Amino acid sequence: MDKSNSASVKNSPIVVGLDIGTTKICVTVGRRSEHGKIEILGMGKAESAGVTRGVVSNIQKTVQGIILAVEEASAQSNVDVKIVNVGIAGQHIKSLQHRGILTRKDLNTEIQRKDIDKLIEDMYKLVMPPGEEIIHVLPQEFTVDNEPGIKDPIGMAGVRLEANFHIISGHVSAVKNIIKCVGNAGLETQELILEPLASSESVLSDEEKEAGVVLVDIGGGTTDLAIFHEGIIRHTAVIPFGGNSVTEDIREGCSVMRNQAELLKTRFGSALAEENKENEIICVPGLRGREPKEISVKNLAFVIQARMEEIIEHVYYEIKSSGYEKKLIAGIVITGGGAQLKHLPQLVEYVTGLDSRVGYPNEHLAKNDVLPKPTYDELKSPMFATGIGLLIKGIQKAEQIEESSRRIGLPEEKAPVADKSKKSLGLFEKILQSGAKFIKDDIKDEDYIR
Repeated sequence: MDKSNSASVKNSPIVVGLDIGTTKICVTVGRRSEHGKIEILGMGKAESAGVTRGVVSNIQKTVQGIILAVEEASAQSNVDVKIVNVGIAGQHIKSLQHRGILTRKDLNTEIQRKDIDKLIEDMYKLVMPPGEEIIHVLPQEFTVDNEPGIKDPIGMAGVRLEANFHIISGHVSAVKNIIKCVGNAGLETQELILEPLASSESVLSDEEKEAGVVLVDIGGGTTDLAIFHEGIIRHTAVIPFGGNSVTEDIREGCSVMRNQAELLKTRFGSALAEENKENEIICVPGLRGREPKEISVKNLAFVIQARMEEIIEHVYYEIKSSGYEKKLIAGIVITGGGAQLKHLPQLVEYVTGLDSRVGYPNEHLAKNDVLPKPTYDELKSPMFATGIGLLIKGIQKAEQIEESSRRIGLPEEKAPVADKSKKSLGLFEKILQSGAKFIKDDIKDEDYIR
């Protein structure tokens, strides 16, 4: 038993997640442990100077940040990082619903994975508005021969296969800039993953997704939102405000330097002014011998509360427009760096009337003897929900490709397994050309029919 466990760990693909955020660039290297948890082998982070509101604004600075973070993660994990799963966010992200239909020619066999892949492939051919491209095609419910509400049609007999799809698109220029940054850093993009989807993998349970839940990821430049119901993603949105908006408000409202405003927010900040006493005062050093400035903690909280209320109102508007407001039994899960703000869950409950909690990515993490304890403890913070989520999504994709390779009888060397011998993911090299995620150049139809 132990031998098979250790063998499965050895064969578990090593995957890399790259979170290019507004405040930090984070690289995580990991694989699945023998107990199904995520074992982090290395983590590197660097300041993100070239990203504004989730979109790359300066390629050179972003590339420098990626290189620094990759070097740190590579040294810590002893893995030569070459292929990465990259997160994408930004105000340009849009989502739409679409329906696809496939009439099967082979009536003697059950519905197979290739039929669903064909439906998904057809969705990638949708005509989008100029300057937009499809990033994700996510199947929702299927209908087989007019029998609706089927979650997994594989193995069913049927001629006409229909599906509702949640399609996520983004600006071509924003997508190309991210891929260019990754390429200029000497890396290859395995897959682009929408950041709220990644965060949901690391902080939400299957029960919450089934019951109905809203994930709110408050980052530095943007607040990402994803709504799940009956285990299916129903709505996604990106709001162009985040933790940096709060810092700017403090800088202007309290007339302090930006770095002082950031410190005030993280050390003394609160999302509810009523929770602070009138007589609590913070003393901020003056510039070049000037008198120190005194700031009331309660006034600081008023400034923060005003901006956080605005962000939560935007979130609530998206919840209402999704049509799922009355179906969210599990309420709201807040994650991202902004979720660390004191009293935020109470403010969210007050504005939306929905239960809320802070989402931590630690329940998916395996016990770790590789990383230094401070690094491992830091990874449990909501700030790293996206980075760990990208890792989980990458591992799922690698295992899926491995499984399909085994199923259609590809030679073992073609199955995309990575090991620690300075060889990163041997995954599809051309997987992300013009937004297509399903490349079947090397796989013929007859290979499926066995």
